[in-house]
Amino acid sequence: MKADDLRKMTPDERTDELATLKKEQFNLRFQRASGQLTNTSRVRQVRRDIARLQTLARQERGSGKA
Repeated sequence: MKADDLRKMTPDERTDELATLKKEQFNLRFQRASGQLTNTSRVRQVRRDIARLQTLARQERGSGKA
């Protein structure tokens, strides 16, 4: 997911996306612990997408938008 795509989303959509990614991260952690994780690169992708969403939210709070 690109930062430009995230900026085009409404704040509610971003909140929903963040919740979805956190659930996916939780499931990936369990899959890794049980040895069932096949796509190991997805863990990194999800972690970075979460960071992008949180950074964008932090920037908007700091600039007075939202």
